[in-house]
Amino acid sequence: MASEKESRKGRLLVRPAEAWPAEAAPVGLRSLGLAAPARGDHLLYVPTGYRAGHPAPMVVLLHGAGGDARATLDLLRPLADASGLILLIPTSRRYTWDVIVGGYGPDVEVINGGLEEVFSSYGVDPARLAVGGFSDGASYALSLGITNGDLFSHVLAFSPGFMAPAAQVGSPRIFVSHGTGDEVLRIERCSRTIVPRLEGAGYDVTYREFEGGHTVPPEIALEAINWFDAG
Repeated sequence: MASEKESRKGRLLVRPAEAWPAEAAPVGLRSLGLAAPARGDHLLYVPTGYRAGHPAPMVVLLHGAGGDARATLDLLRPLADASGLILLIPTSRRYTWDVIVGGYGPDVEVINGGLEEVFSSYGVDPARLAVGGFSDGASYALSLGITNGDLFSHVLAFSPGFMAPAAQVGSPRIFVSHGTGDEVLRIERCSRTIVPRLEGAGYDVTYREFEGGHTVPPEIALEAINWFDAG
């Protein structure tokens, strides 16, 4: 488990095992039972095609403000079995993520604990380990992904509002999407500001705008996963 000091820096210290577990492990959807907050569970979805000893791609998927893991599950679950994708879906302790309501700490600890449990039971490909999310979850994904670019190879940011990394570590590849008609997080002051900042900092960014509002169209989710699969 990450120390309190490192959690306050937004740092995730756990890493995928170098020798992948060979024992059979459960597939499908389950709660992790990580002393979940009253607002909801922390969920793990392992695709039906997972085979022990074969490293799988994985995404830590983060909900938007006021959401929870179950509300976010369907964002990528329809694509998980086809792409062999493990999904770790935590729920924030408060109505949104810690960096937005007081600073890094409690949610970093929970995510670190979830990763530790997954890495101890499943083979995860360290070259295909992403953090992603929608809305506030996208903002948090960018923030954590940049702070922990030595852990995450990719970041998926669907309609982010901002980014607040504690540090710039590593060089994850980044996918950003945003609706041109978004009335919740307006594209002009959000992604159209964020993407040039990322590119100016040297990140490899794939950016997609679409006609629509504050949502993730299925075709955008599919493009993001295909981009992730391609490395």
